[in-house]
Amino acid sequence: MGFIWDFVFFLFSTTVLGAAVLLLSFYVFFFNLINIQKGQEPPGPRPLPLLGNLLQLDLKKPHQSLYELSKKYGSVFTVYFGIQKVVVLAGYKTVKEALVNYAEEFGDRDMPPIVEDSNRGHGILFANGDTWKELRRFALSTLRDFGMGKRIAESKILDECDHLIEVCFCCYLTGKPFDTLPPLTRATANVVSSLVYGSRFEYNDSRFKNLVAHAHQTIRLSGSPSIQLYNMFPRLASWVKNRHLILRNYDLTVSDVKDLVKHLKETLVPHSCRGLVDCFLIRKQKEDSCVGASHFTEENLMFTVTNLFAAGTDTTAATLRWALLLMAKYPQIQDKVQEELSRVVGNRQVQVDDRKNLPYIDAVIHETQRLANILPMSIPHKTSRDVTFQGFFIKKDTSVFPLLTSVLFDESKWESPYMFNPSHFLDAEGKFILRDAFLPFSAGRRACLGEGLAKMELFLFFTCLLQRFRFTPPAGVLPSELDLTPAVGFTLNPLPHELCAVNRQ
Repeated sequence: MGFIWDFVFFLFSTTVLGAAVLLLSFYVFFFNLINIQKGQEPPGPRPLPLLGNLLQLDLKKPHQSLYELSKKYGSVFTVYFGIQKVVVLAGYKTVKEALVNYAEEFGDRDMPPIVEDSNRGHGILFANGDTWKELRRFALSTLRDFGMGKRIAESKILDECDHLIEVCFCCYLTGKPFDTLPPLTRATANVVSSLVYGSRFEYNDSRFKNLVAHAHQTIRLSGSPSIQLYNMFPRLASWVKNRHLILRNYDLTVSDVKDLVKHLKETLVPHSCRGLVDCFLIRKQKEDSCVGASHFTEENLMFTVTNLFAAGTDTTAATLRWALLLMAKYPQIQDKVQEELSRVVGNRQVQVDDRKNLPYIDAVIHETQRLANILPMSIPHKTSRDVTFQGFFIKKDTSVFPLLTSVLFDESKWESPYMFNPSHFLDAEGKFILRDAFLPFSAGRRACLGEGLAKMELFLFFTCLLQRFRFTPPAGVLPSELDLTPAVGFTLNPLPHELCAVNRQ
């Protein structure tokens, strides 16, 4: 709280945010408060001029602050991040209704200043309109052609499992605990790379290591308190160190991607695509010769690739890191996982088809995704038009946060929402059941386009690792002492930690 008060003092002492801005903000807030009192807009805590509800938000875990506010103000409420009005959607029923039944109205992507600085409306993740529709359609069809969610992708993942097991085995031979972050992020990044570029990288490849590290750091910094403050008050641009780091990472990443694309372009063979980049280049060549504007531009290629690489790497790797940490913390659950693996699969290679015969493991993976809560506020949405939703009027271009935390921890949907309990996904006979309120990939037209691939990766990486190794805390650390507090970031990763991999074969 002291940090926020220091920031408040800075805001009111700087000449940049002078009297004119203060008077304007008074007008804006007075106008909106009148609307709230008239019942035209969702309720919410009374905002302060300029600061909004900043003093009521913990910027290290804003999702938790919003979840607590939802218990007071309901499933649709308004909160102010500075002078920016945000409508928060909370609870399974409300989030699902908005994203699915009102898909068009709540389907646009909000563009906070840090996104405008870096993506500038290009790519898939942070784009709207025809650009987004065309590129998402292209990416989905192309990735499916290259096996996303199919046998071809399964073989790529299993190949990567062998490389990952080799790294863990080397750590086992040394007898030392290891940080799970580097090998898991590189493994998941290689699965995406094989689909995007048509080939994988060696784990010690310097360019590959930089691409993975920059993507991870950018996602982490994007959720930092200083970036959230910058998004509220863009005039702070020159003061925010993390903004400069993010933009530097984007520049370095785009430079590396351009080099990779240049090589693919030089070796391109028409009608023989190695990956998504090849397909994009061929499509671009065709459209360059046509009259009219095309969405298949160099900029959209660069940001489509970087979007897919970052999104497809960080969330899946983070979930796997949580899974291994949870196995080490709850050895009795790890016992049941490995007993089922030994009984059903034995020593042969695990396959995706085994999932239906491994209900307990399937439940453990789903419960890990639920409890890990990787993307607690989803990626911000924006209303594409004026909409009346659940009796409340929401204007066009209003920022909307579908609070996935409130879905994955909905007390009306989960028997023990704050505990790691695989039984949430098992019936009385021990068979796997999928729950309605399981929405880690969000829902509607902005749902994760890599959901099928992520599910396959989580199952194969997790089972292959648990088939070969037992994961334990470092010597001298009790399982109960392992910390499940998430690190600060746009996605929720575990805090830095090390585990030991003990060979089972």
